[in-house]
Amino acid sequence: MKLKFLSVALGVVLSATAITASAQKAYTEGVVSYTATAGGQTVDSKLYFKGDSSSTGGQRGPATFKTIMAKGGDYLAILIDVPIANMKKAAIGTPAELESFKDQEPQFTFTPSTEAKVINGFNCTKVTVKDAKSGQSYEAWVTKDVTVPVNLITKYFAAAGGFPIQFTTMQMGQPLSIVIKSISGDKVPAGTFSIPAGYDKITITDLNALSGGH
Repeated sequence: MKLKFLSVALGVVLSATAITASAQKAYTEGVVSYTATAGGQTVDSKLYFKGDSSSTGGQRGPATFKTIMAKGGDYLAILIDVPIANMKKAAIGTPAELESFKDQEPQFTFTPSTEAKVINGFNCTKVTVKDAKSGQSYEAWVTKDVTVPVNLITKYFAAAGGFPIQFTTMQMGQPLSIVIKSISGDKVPAGTFSIPAGYDKITITDLNALSGGH
């Protein structure tokens, strides 16, 4: 009887493990749809990722912009296209610029909790995020339902204990609130992580000068 009970119990444990393992979806390439809010403005956007490369962009007035990150953050390019001004600029971060950006990055620490809720179909748990530099604290909700490579919008959350679904990150020193709406394993379009022909290549410092230093 004991042997039968142990056999049944072991079967239940193995089945539960199998269910847990199959429930987690591991992505190496795909598209993340998300909503970003900053300065009282909310925009819907998409992030494309494949391996250690990621790209996201959008529209701001007459300008179309796109940011590309690759090589674990050792490559950064910002593309600006303003058709009415006949201007196409690709600002590529120099080693010195990238190093200065690292100095400006937040120093997040994460404190997990047992509080849980479902956000857009993802099973999430609450994590308190504290930035040691500013002293500010934020609330984040992370999930273990999926794994996605570190990318442009989640690069500060590698140690959060899961993939962030609802969180506040930093962009150019300003808080940016993000909510992930969906993740798919769609193939990334060819050329997503490259600079098209016709763009003038400049530094990010040059780009800041063109925009008045902002």
